[in-house]
Amino acid sequence: MTVTVRRVIAHLNSSELVVRFQRACGLYPAAREKLNGHARSPGEQQPVRNGTTHITHTGKHENSCSSAGYEVRNWPLYLLFVVSATLGNEVFYISFLPCIHWNLDPFLCRRLVNMWAVVMYIGQVMKDVLKLPRPTAPPVVKLEWRVDAEYGLPSTHAMAATAISFTLLLSAPERVQFQFELGLVLAVVLSGLVCLSRLYTGMHSALDVICGILISALILGISYPHWKTLDYLQLNSPISPILTLLLPLYLCYKYPELDHYSTTREDTTIILGASAGCSVGYWANQQLGVTFEPAGPFPVTLGPVTMLGIARGMARFCVGLVILVLTRQTVRSISLRLLCWNYGVALDDVEARKRKEIEVPLKYSTYSAIGLVNTVLVCRIFMLLELL
Repeated sequence: MTVTVRRVIAHLNSSELVVRFQRACGLYPAAREKLNGHARSPGEQQPVRNGTTHITHTGKHENSCSSAGYEVRNWPLYLLFVVSATLGNEVFYISFLPCIHWNLDPFLCRRLVNMWAVVMYIGQVMKDVLKLPRPTAPPVVKLEWRVDAEYGLPSTHAMAATAISFTLLLSAPERVQFQFELGLVLAVVLSGLVCLSRLYTGMHSALDVICGILISALILGISYPHWKTLDYLQLNSPISPILTLLLPLYLCYKYPELDHYSTTREDTTIILGASAGCSVGYWANQQLGVTFEPAGPFPVTLGPVTMLGIARGMARFCVGLVILVLTRQTVRSISLRLLCWNYGVALDDVEARKRKEIEVPLKYSTYSAIGLVNTVLVCRIFMLLELL
C-alpha cells in the first residue's frame, strides 16, 4: 500500500473530517458556560439531560440542545439528518417492510427482507472482527449513544440503506410499471441521506460509510444474477423452512465473542429471526396456494391514489402493527419466563438477559414469530376484516 493511499485512508477515517462536516452543517459542541452555567434556585436538583430537551426537577423545560452537550445552528439540516438516521435503524425496517407486504407486493417484501438479513449479518460480523473504533468524542459531537459500544467499520446503516434502496429499484420493474430514472434518483437520495446522517450524528467516519456502501454494492452485484433461482428454492424446496430456521439460529450462536457487551449480537439476532420467520411464512403461503401477491399480468399498473385507498392502507398498517406488537409481547413473555426458569435467573435480572444462552433464543424466538405472523396470519385477518 503506497504512502498516498495510506494518507487518503487515514484522512477518510479521521474524526477531524467528521467534525468539519458537522460544523459545516451547523452542529457545534455546547459552550462550556452554557453546559455548566445553569443557575439553580435553592433546593433545586441537578437537571436531567434528556436528548435535546433540558428538563429540571422543578418541571421547567428549556428547549436548547446545549444541555445535551451540543448546539444546533441550522435546524432544517438537524431535522433532515436526524429523521434520515431513523431510516436506517432496525425499528424502521421492521415497520417499513411489513407495509410493503401489506400494501404493495409480498414478492418485493421477500426480496428486501432477504437482502436486509444478508447485508446486516455480514456488516455486523465485520464490525466485531475488525474492531475499528468510532469517531472520537470530543471533538466529534455524538447525537446517539445506544450503539456507541459497538465498533465502527463498516456502517451498517449505510449498508442497509444502500441494499434496501437498490434491491427495491432492481426488483420493482418485474412487478410494477414506473419510471426507472425517477426510482434511481429516489434510491440515490434516500440512501445518500442515511449515509450522510451517520457523519452528522457523529457515529461513523467517512471511511466507515464508504466501505458500507461498497460492501453492499458488492453483495448486490454478486447476488443479483441468482435472485430468481433463490426465489424459487425459497418458495418450493421441501428443506427451505428447515434451512431458513436453523442456519440463521446457528449463525447467531456462532456470532463473534467480544470482551465486553455490545448490542450487535442482539440486533443481528433480531434481524435474522425476523427474516427466518418471514421465509417460513412465504414458503407456507406458497404451499397453501395463497400468496397474497397481485394477480398480474406483470408489471402491473399502479392505480390512482384515492382517499379510500389511503384510508384502507392506514387501517391495514394500524391493525397489522397491533397484531405484531401483541405477538411480540406474548412470545417474548413466554420465552423469557421459560428461559429464566431453565437457567435459574430472576425475571427482572437485566444483566442475565445479556448472556448468549438467554439473549439469542429470546430474541430469535420472538422475532421469528413476528415474521411468521406477519406473512401468514396478518393478511388473512385483513381478508376477514375486508381490508384486502
